[in-house]
Amino acid sequence: MKPIKNQNWFVYIIEASDNSYYTGITTDIERRFTEHLNGKRGAKYFNGRSPVKIIFSEANHDRSSASKREASIKSLSRAQKKQLIKVAPEV
Repeated sequence: MKPIKNQNWFVYIIEASDNSYYTGITTDIERRFTEHLNGKRGAKYFNGRSPVKIIFSEANHDRSSASKREASIKSLSRAQKKQLIKVAPEV
């Protein structure tokens, strides 16, 4: 019998203090935001800038699909990311 894939992964975008966007994946968005905020286990991206708020999240991914979606979002222009955020449900 084939195991059921873990569908508890999220793709998220955080707005940084310099108004840039950081895209990542996690199984717990609040925990991950706190890690970025405290610098402990946070992304190097936040060295010299601070996470302000989560502005986008997408649920129901497995690890593989979350990674693929993260890569596709990272390849978007800023204008395309703004459009994605605009049409997404409120976080």
